[in-house]
Amino acid sequence: MMIPEPVVQSPQEGQALNTRFIDRSPRVAVVIPAFRVSRHILGVIRQIGEEVHRIYVVDDACPEQSGDLVQTQCQDPRVVVIRHSVNGGVGAAVITGYKAALQDQADIIVKLDGDGQMDPGLVADFVAPIAAGQADYTKGNRFFDLEGLQQMPRIRLIGNAVLSFTNKISSGYWDIFDPTNGYTGIHANVLRCLPLEKIDRGYLFETNVLFRLNILRAVVWDVPMQARYGDESSSLKISLVARQLVVEHIRNFVKRIFYNYYLRDVSIASIELPLGLLGVLLGCVLGGYHWIHSASLGVATPAGTVMLATLPLVAGLQLLLAFIHYDIAAVPRRPLHLAMRSAPRRA
Repeated sequence: MMIPEPVVQSPQEGQALNTRFIDRSPRVAVVIPAFRVSRHILGVIRQIGEEVHRIYVVDDACPEQSGDLVQTQCQDPRVVVIRHSVNGGVGAAVITGYKAALQDQADIIVKLDGDGQMDPGLVADFVAPIAAGQADYTKGNRFFDLEGLQQMPRIRLIGNAVLSFTNKISSGYWDIFDPTNGYTGIHANVLRCLPLEKIDRGYLFETNVLFRLNILRAVVWDVPMQARYGDESSSLKISLVARQLVVEHIRNFVKRIFYNYYLRDVSIASIELPLGLLGVLLGCVLGGYHWIHSASLGVATPAGTVMLATLPLVAGLQLLLAFIHYDIAAVPRRPLHLAMRSAPRRA
């Protein structure tokens, strides 16, 4: 099924949409990407509460025909099945569901998986901060409950901890954890601002969305949750995506720094970063050169020479720490969709 592009609203239409959103309960949609989830998806749909107005099941060319299963055996009138003729990845399936929800004038769109690992009863928890005007985007965090972490496989626990730290650096959201968690909610007006055509369609979808949200200065909240592990299997191969993850995080970090500190705004941090890098580089080069030179002569490096290399190194490190402190304090705090009530935009 082909989903047309979301209609671009005029400012007047956007203002009317936000007024309608304030005057009544929001229209909530749920997007479920379906690939090899035939054993669980019907149970997931049955647990979705009445606060949800529409459920989009996106069959991403599933070899188990999950879409046909839902179409024939699910009697829930809220369910809409959308099929991809070719497998495009989890990101592609979510984007298809997003576009369908925008076409149907949803106010808040929640994405959850169909494999039973995410509790559909938590949908309201992901909607509440957005509906209350406290967040633009909500995402699950499985690390709030330390007792619940005992159920998480050790390799996933370590991998998520590493990914969380690297994502803090690349995305700029220093106050969130578990960045690859696919249980998310987003305000429709913020979703319209995202350049969906530029977002990764595969396993980097969630981290790529966080990077794009930071560029928009959107507010992101963590929602405590517990993952449920059963007989489902993961198709994610860490060895195949590790290199791609590293490259993606480096690229996102460079883009974010350039956009936020040099293109759209200039602050004291814009000066601290290059001077800090220059100081560290100069100190390392001077220190390395004189150490090698002294070693080749078989003599001790003079104290004055050591200090000459140490001073720019220490000063550079202090400037870099000051930049990091500024970056942490610059995490977005004012929800974007509140500012868009009078003038919604779309990237």
